[in-house]
Amino acid sequence: MRQQDVDLVIVTRREQIQWLTGVRYREVFEPAAALDSQGHLTLVAPNREPEQAAADAVVTYEAQWTSTLRNDQREASSLALSQALQSRPPARRLGVEFSSFAPHLGQAINATARSVNADLVDIEPALYRLRRHKEPDELELLRSAIAATGAMYHRAREIVEPGISELEVFNQLQSVAVEHLGEMLTGTGNDYQSGQRGGPPRPQRAQAGELYILDLGPAFRGYFADNCRTLSVGKNPTDQQLAAWEQVARVFPLVEQRVKPGYRCQALYEEVKAALDQFMPGSFNHHLGHGIGLNPHEAPHVNPRWDDTFEVGDVFTIEPGLYAPELRAGLRLENDYLVTDEGVELLSDFPLSYVA
Repeated sequence: MRQQDVDLVIVTRREQIQWLTGVRYREVFEPAAALDSQGHLTLVAPNREPEQAAADAVVTYEAQWTSTLRNDQREASSLALSQALQSRPPARRLGVEFSSFAPHLGQAINATARSVNADLVDIEPALYRLRRHKEPDELELLRSAIAATGAMYHRAREIVEPGISELEVFNQLQSVAVEHLGEMLTGTGNDYQSGQRGGPPRPQRAQAGELYILDLGPAFRGYFADNCRTLSVGKNPTDQQLAAWEQVARVFPLVEQRVKPGYRCQALYEEVKAALDQFMPGSFNHHLGHGIGLNPHEAPHVNPRWDDTFEVGDVFTIEPGLYAPELRAGLRLENDYLVTDEGVELLSDFPLSYVA
């Protein structure tokens, strides 16, 4: 805020509010938070004050009337925030999220003369940049979510066989994750289709000889894991499938050797793509990875469309893949890493192989 000469920041996206205050709200609510240049943080909470919040002041608005969710919550929470800010100095430059700064909020702030004629500054790029560095409490939640995927893959190796339906696989793996974490997931995903690159589960049954890509992304208290393993349905992969698996698996030692703070993501992508194209030209045609956290896709982007560099505190995925009809229909493997001062730490240390 000092660097951008911003007097007041207002956020309404739930993941930004959680990052600032530690409080996670469900998608049916419309909270808000405001941080002024003196470090005073105000949280606008639905219905009641949370038991714990990293906030100097908490105000509430009525999100429900006699248990019914209101459809005008943003107007109500905006009014509550504007009234709470009356005792704070007016803003000359106001930092907001351009993607979600609603007219209700702008009108409420102006109506109480908190920011009349204030310059609006898009604070989202700075927030996403700051969120790259995962703090210890965030790492604990991410490690828990990632460990849940390990339990899910353990069950998958027990149950995936010819004839099992994709819906049954989905149901069992979601159940395992909930049991492992001891509470409901706050997000789920991603790919549960056998013999396909990906997609949601269907009633369709797995066929012997197919490769079953399981790209799993359970979220624990808002923080997303993202891992992928590919299983051989019937546990009898062809020589070509085994050769493709070996090529994809070779990417991870390369990543662990190359990635250090300051290393360019594009350079890693280009090296991996060149190696996979040499084996099976054009069969690797998506990003190599991305950051994870309160969003399933964050920086750093291991993608030719961005020119990011790895930074200490990044938690990111690496997900090379190969896809071709003769592979029925392809494979993808994905690990999660933390960037440290010395290099990377593997966070998803569970088996990669088709059958073990």
